[in-house]
Amino acid sequence: MRIHLDTDFGGDTDDACALTMLLGWPGVEITGVTTAADRTGLRAAYVHHVLSLVGRTDVVVASGAAASLTTQSVADPVMGDARHWPTDIAPRIAAPGAALDLLASSIEVGATVVAIGPYTNLAMLEVARPGSLGRAPVVVMGGWIAPPEDGLPAWGPEMDFNVQWDTRAAEIVIAYAADLTMVPLASTLKAHHRSADVPRLRATGPLGELLARQAEAHGAAYEMTALGGAHVGLPDDLLNFQYDPATCAVALGWEGAIVTEMLLHPVWEGAALRFQSDGEGQRIRVVTDLNGRAFAERWLQAAADAHR
Repeated sequence: MRIHLDTDFGGDTDDACALTMLLGWPGVEITGVTTAADRTGLRAAYVHHVLSLVGRTDVVVASGAAASLTTQSVADPVMGDARHWPTDIAPRIAAPGAALDLLASSIEVGATVVAIGPYTNLAMLEVARPGSLGRAPVVVMGGWIAPPEDGLPAWGPEMDFNVQWDTRAAEIVIAYAADLTMVPLASTLKAHHRSADVPRLRATGPLGELLARQAEAHGAAYEMTALGGAHVGLPDDLLNFQYDPATCAVALGWEGAIVTEMLLHPVWEGAALRFQSDGEGQRIRVVTDLNGRAFAERWLQAAADAHR
């Protein structure tokens, strides 16, 4: 299966976990990786670093959109913290339009486009080359439809970063992606990165060691164990949520997700964009539930296989 990954790599730890899973999932060809919110090219450089740790320098990477189409805001990745990334990595800024060219070439060879960051690059492609998003399956992480289940954090649409950071881009993707699957925040709160999994992850090799170190640093910085202890639906040793790896697993047809077709229309709730059922809305497949325990095992196995 061919996958194009569009990502805001290098901030939250789950983007690197998602790429690692794709590298280790059998039968996957990564046709390209593009980075969003990447004004310096450092996010693209971090992608190259991950690929280098498992000898996958064949994967083409291009830095893309620098800012939000909606607000012109910028968002930089983690910098200057050796727990996350080597501090001597040099930025890799691509030529203007390179990310759109890479996206377009992936679509031409039949890749599924998986967006695990803000949808800015996808929207820019559709505006520059109308009809592009209608020619490929598109799977996006994000889209707030309903509250999380009891026992999980009661997060509202304002926490749906990928949509809220660039709402104009989200509106364009929802309107023009003819074959769209949405993996909402609420369902991915069941996919956990836990301290209990760190020894197994660390033992896989250099990339596993990097991911383990990043997870522990993230968990400490954001007091994730306190969040886990405050909600019965979360583990007490929570380090992070695996939003993006779960989204990639859905794109690959993983059987542990429940996908329901809905007719949805974007609406505003205060300053946040969310989605509600509408008989005349866009036909979208939505992940409404997933098996968190089965996902953790599948992800760890793929992380080990990435080193092989």
